[in-house]
Amino acid sequence: MKQTKIVCSISDHRCSTEFLRKLFFAGMNVVRMNTAHATQEGMVQIINNVRAVSPHIGILIDTKGPEVRTTSVAEEIPYKTGEMVKIFGRPNMDTTHDIVNVSYTDITKDVHEGDDVLFDDGALDMKVISNEGPMLIARVMNDGKLGAHKSVNVPGEHIDLPALTEKDKRNILFAIDQNLDFIAHSFVRNANDVKAVQDILDEHHSDIKIISKIENQEGVDNIDEIIDASYGIMIARGDLGIEVPVEKIPGIQSMIIRKCVEKKKPVIVATQMLHTMIENPRPTRAEVTDIATAIFAGTDAIMLSGETASGKYPLEAVQTMSKIAEQAENDRRKVNDLNFPLTSDCTLREFLAHAAIESTRRLGVAGIITDSETGQTARDIAAFRGPTPVLAICYKEKTQRWLNLSYGVIPIYQKEHVEQQFLFTAALRMLRQKGYINADDNIAYLSGSFGEGGGTNFLEINRVRDIFDNSSSFKLPRHTRPQ
Repeated sequence: MKQTKIVCSISDHRCSTEFLRKLFFAGMNVVRMNTAHATQEGMVQIINNVRAVSPHIGILIDTKGPEVRTTSVAEEIPYKTGEMVKIFGRPNMDTTHDIVNVSYTDITKDVHEGDDVLFDDGALDMKVISNEGPMLIARVMNDGKLGAHKSVNVPGEHIDLPALTEKDKRNILFAIDQNLDFIAHSFVRNANDVKAVQDILDEHHSDIKIISKIENQEGVDNIDEIIDASYGIMIARGDLGIEVPVEKIPGIQSMIIRKCVEKKKPVIVATQMLHTMIENPRPTRAEVTDIATAIFAGTDAIMLSGETASGKYPLEAVQTMSKIAEQAENDRRKVNDLNFPLTSDCTLREFLAHAAIESTRRLGVAGIITDSETGQTARDIAAFRGPTPVLAICYKEKTQRWLNLSYGVIPIYQKEHVEQQFLFTAALRMLRQKGYINADDNIAYLSGSFGEGGGTNFLEINRVRDIFDNSSSFKLPRHTRPQ
């Protein structure tokens, strides 16, 4: 079984329960909804159908964040290299061949002579020849076409847009009303952009977790403060590859993964991972290698976009990604297994999580069981990227869904009134039934005991057979609620 989690983008045009169930059984852990391509009515349909398939699937919604787009056009406009164009910040006026209007009114304040203005994910490049107050004069640098509402990027420049649009605010309130699990905030530049979302969540007493999408140079430059302010990170390589030199993307990706793992924060690698499978039943060798590279670096999750939202082979894409992930994990363990050491100021919980992972490598422990209120203990264990599954007993359904973004964690929901001793033995039986462990394996149990609110403070290792053979006398330490 793969330990890397899979996020699938789902469109309201293709979201039947039958379709979602097939993706779920193929390896989908989290459903992503892109607000740029769906109405709230359509998203309600996706949400209802996902929950009908399983209440344990996580649901993530995008906000668009501080982005710039072109305005409407009657039909695609062709451009030839060398043509001259005027660019205005007039969001309510249509674009023509000679005048490109964009959604950002103050674009002339932030864009300077010599800058490249890239349209439609970089497909069309115009270089600014002069800034003349209300307009930019630009030369077309390559043949191409420009359609309506296409992306506008200006590499190297800070575009002084607010962190949230009015539509973003409406979508955040929608997410709160629907009790969703994650908000993926686009084009995050600094911790203040994250705070803008968090303030709305706090105002409405929502526990939705923020995933910050890194898509520009500012986000890369401020990555440490963004990670600290966020629940997790998405490396959105589409826009990022336009905003920064493309050759830097692999290094940035590895750097961000490493920082997230060290800080015990989930990280998702996204964009064009199996892009060929939108139209073809098989991936390219480069795409296979791309997925494996992200897993070798230690990512928690990988994402499919158009492959599952609108592609011809959505099920095959998930199945392919699952197989690649499982093989890459096995290969990594053989040749270059990851080593994430303890931090210098580690907590008791982190120390025990590390000890549990070390027990899998040095004592042959075949599985780890923990229980958790917030999911933090499970995320700590996941951060050390062990070779064996981590079964996390969650006392809230939300916690179970949050852990669907954490590497190697099998989250299961259990109501609190069940005795701890029963939970532990039931978890053992589940691991045996699924073939993860056998009677002669050692099992590690990480939990809390000895005092009110003690959190995670003990690690116990036993042989599975001994636990069942001595079930009448085997007792766990007196339990308190771990984190």
